[in-house]
Amino acid sequence: MAEDIYANLKEKLEEQGGWPQPYLFKFIIPSDNQKLAQLQALFGENAQVTTRQSKSNKFISISAKEVMISPEEVIKVYKKAGKIEGIMSL
Repeated sequence: MAEDIYANLKEKLEEQGGWPQPYLFKFIIPSDNQKLAQLQALFGENAQVTTRQSKSNKFISISAKEVMISPEEVIKVYKKAGKIEGIMSL
């Protein structure tokens, strides 16, 4: 089922064309500095990463904008992020 999601995403990204281009990733993770560090490590030093703590302090929302070379590169990031326990991709 996950591969279907990636195939659909790849198709939509290819329709946009114009690669390379900036892409905005959005995630929610449990409040855990180790998980935050794992996620931030997926992005290059030129990425614009912002974080926001939830009101209950149980979760952190992360937005990361980075120039991606191709739809395949976007999907690689999502697949790597998916290995982080408790992560939600938006």
